[in-house]
Amino acid sequence: MKTGAGILLDGLAEQGVTTIFGYPGAAVLPIYDELPYSGIRHILVRHEQAAAHAADGYARASGRTGVCLATSGPGACNLVTGIATAYMDSVPMVALTGQVPTTSLGNDAFQEADITGITAPITKRNYLVRRTEDLAGIVREAFSISRTGRCGPVLVDLPRDVLANRIEHDGTPPPPAVRKGRRPADRRQIEKAVAALAAAERPVIYAGGGVVASGAAAEVVALAEALLVPVTTTLMGLGLIPGDHPLNLGMPGMHGTRYANAAITECDLLFAVGVRFDDRVTGQPGTFAPGAAVVHIDVDPAEIGKIRPADIPIVGDAKAVLAEILGRIRKNGSHDAWISRISRLKTAHPLRCPIEAGLYPQRIVRDLCSLLGGAGIIATEVGQNQMWTAQHYCFRHPRSWISSGGLGTMGYGLPAAMGAHFARPDETVCLVAGDGSLQMNIQELGTIAQYAVPLKILVLNNCYLGMVRQWQELFYDRRYACTDLPTVDFAKIARAYGIEAETVEDGEDVKGTLSNALDHPGPYLVDFRIEREENVFPMVPPGAAINAMIDPGVG
Repeated sequence: MKTGAGILLDGLAEQGVTTIFGYPGAAVLPIYDELPYSGIRHILVRHEQAAAHAADGYARASGRTGVCLATSGPGACNLVTGIATAYMDSVPMVALTGQVPTTSLGNDAFQEADITGITAPITKRNYLVRRTEDLAGIVREAFSISRTGRCGPVLVDLPRDVLANRIEHDGTPPPPAVRKGRRPADRRQIEKAVAALAAAERPVIYAGGGVVASGAAAEVVALAEALLVPVTTTLMGLGLIPGDHPLNLGMPGMHGTRYANAAITECDLLFAVGVRFDDRVTGQPGTFAPGAAVVHIDVDPAEIGKIRPADIPIVGDAKAVLAEILGRIRKNGSHDAWISRISRLKTAHPLRCPIEAGLYPQRIVRDLCSLLGGAGIIATEVGQNQMWTAQHYCFRHPRSWISSGGLGTMGYGLPAAMGAHFARPDETVCLVAGDGSLQMNIQELGTIAQYAVPLKILVLNNCYLGMVRQWQELFYDRRYACTDLPTVDFAKIARAYGIEAETVEDGEDVKGTLSNALDHPGPYLVDFRIEREENVFPMVPPGAAINAMIDPGVG
C-alpha cells in the first residue's frame, strides 16, 4: 500500500529528478511528509515565483526537466509568471501544485484556485488528478510531454485527498499512452535546402534557442565552416557558436550588432533554424531579409510561416535535419566576396565600449569575460543589464547563457542563476542584474545564503528602471515618469543575509574587484554605481527596419 504522495515521489525518481524547488503549504503536506525519505533534494525558496524561475534556470543549464512545487491557491498562482516565462522560451518544466480535496472542488474552499484553468494558455498540457490510481501514469506522461518536440512546461494539480489516499501499488507505473511519433523531415525539402545553400552568393545562418534545445550547436558550426557562411544568433541562441568565431555576426535585431542586421538585410538566402522570427529581431517583418529566399527549420510546424513566409519549410528536429544536410552538402563556389563584405562591416561598426573616465557597464561585462575566458554560466535579469551582457560577453558554449527572452521577466535572474548552480555545481555562476529587477526577487538572497550557493552577483546600479528610462529619453522627450529609483545599499542588504559584499563607485579597479568576487569561495555581491544615463546602443527604434539603427555616440 502506498500513498499518492509516495507514488508521486517514485514517479519523479523514475524520471531522474534529483532536485525540486518549492515552498510548503497545507495542501502539499503529504508530499513534504515523505520527501525527506525519497532521496530527492528539496531547495526551500522564499517565494513560489522563485521556485518556478529556479526550475527554469536548472533546465536551461542542464537540458533536463526542471521541477517546482507549490501549495494550492496563492502558492499555485505565484508560479504563473515563472510558468509563462518557461512557456515563452520553450523550457522543459513540470510544475506540481497542491489543491483542495476533490470533495471541495468548485466550492470556493479555503485556498482553492482553478490553476489548470489559469495556466491553460501557458502550458503544453495540464492535469487535475482526480484519482490516486491515475497519478503514476500522469507523472510519466507529464515529463514526456514537457520534453518531447518543442519543450515547455506541464502542470500537475494534486488534490490533497489524492495525495493522502493509500492504494495497492507495486512501484511500476502503467505504460504511457501510445503516441504517434513525429515523421522525419521531408527529404525532398532537405534536398531543396542543400541546393539553395549551394546556389546562394550571400547566405546567412540565423540560429536560435531551438538549436540549443536540440543539442545542434556543433552541427550549425560545422555547416557554417564547411560552406563559409556567417552566423547570427538570437538572444536565446547565444553561445551556440563561440562569440569570437570569425563567422559569428553576434545578435540581430533591436539591440543586435549593426553588421548582423546589415548582413540579414543584404543576404540572398536566410537559413533559419530553431528560431521564431520574434518581433525584437525582425522589426518590420516586410523589411526583414527583403531580398532573401528563406529556409526555415523548426520542430514546431506552427512557427513556420507565422511571421515570415518560408520558401523551403522543413518541420523536424534541428539536430537530425542538420545532420542530413551536412551529409549531402558539397563544397562548390566561393563566398569570398561576401565574407570580405562582412569583415568590412565588422571593422566599420564594432560594438561601442566607452573608454573615458567613469564606471561603464560595458567595461564591467568585458572585464568579467576576460577574467572567466568566456567560460562559466552567466545569468541576467531583464533590461539594460541583459542587453549589455548579451552584447559584450563573449559566450563560447551553449547553455552558458541564462536569461528570460520572450516574456522579458524582471526578477527572473536571481532565482534562475541559483537553479543553474544546482544543475551544474562545478561551474562558476554569475548574475548580472539591474537595481530595479534585482529587487523583484531579492528575498532569494536568503535561499542563496542558506544553501551557500557561491553565486557572484554584479549589480549594474544606475538608480533607474534603466531600459524604460532609455525609451523615455529617446522617444518621450526625457519625461522620466516613475523610473527614478531611490538609492539602495545592496551591500548592506547582502550582509544582512550573511553574504559578503562591496560597493564600487569609480572605474579604477573593476578587474581587481571582480577577481576578489570570483576568488571568494561563497556568494558575493558587488554593487557597481554605474553612469546613470548610459544607454544600450546600437538600437532599432520601435517600428523601424533593422538596418535603421541609431547610436548617438557614433558619427
